[in-house]
Amino acid sequence: MQGMSERQYAARVGFSRGAIQKAKAAERLVLYSDGSIDADASDARRAETTDPSKVRGDRGASGAAKAPRTKPPAPKLKPVPEAALSAVGDTLREQGLAVPAVGGGTTFLQAKTANEVLKAQERRLRLQKMKGELIDRARATALVFRLAREARDSWVNWPSRAAALMAAELGVEAAGMQKALEIHVRAHLDELAEVRPEFR
Repeated sequence: MQGMSERQYAARVGFSRGAIQKAKAAERLVLYSDGSIDADASDARRAETTDPSKVRGDRGASGAAKAPRTKPPAPKLKPVPEAALSAVGDTLREQGLAVPAVGGGTTFLQAKTANEVLKAQERRLRLQKMKGELIDRARATALVFRLAREARDSWVNWPSRAAALMAAELGVEAAGMQKALEIHVRAHLDELAEVRPEFR
């Protein structure tokens, strides 16, 4: 046998044989071609795939604490993108939680807290959308655009409807009144066209 048996590896790492079988089934162990366990490579793979927050103190089969054993060197982890760290910091800051200093690094606990906060926010938004309290941004933009166009068309047609009445009240020529109204209404509409609604 090239490597260790399940029983031998279980004794080496301080776990039950059942736990080793589960790790083997989940492909968290490295095996030789004869099915035996490559201990060093398996230690490294388990370290890479284990959530640090779920690691408990080493216990033997009796539940008593065992003497510390020599652990394999920690694997080199890929650097976390700056954008991801920035997002973690923003989320923590929004919730009034401690944010790591610039260059101080983000701890696993801080990243996990930010992740839980984001999941809670996402669930809240999904619930608000189901209740009809939120609408899709594209729909809102389309609705505002349609209403703005209808208002603009109404204003463009207004001088021709109102000019004759206003001219009669003021005792002036209707054509001149309509032309003046059209000039001022269009100038005002041009100013309103500068306004761009933003949905953030």
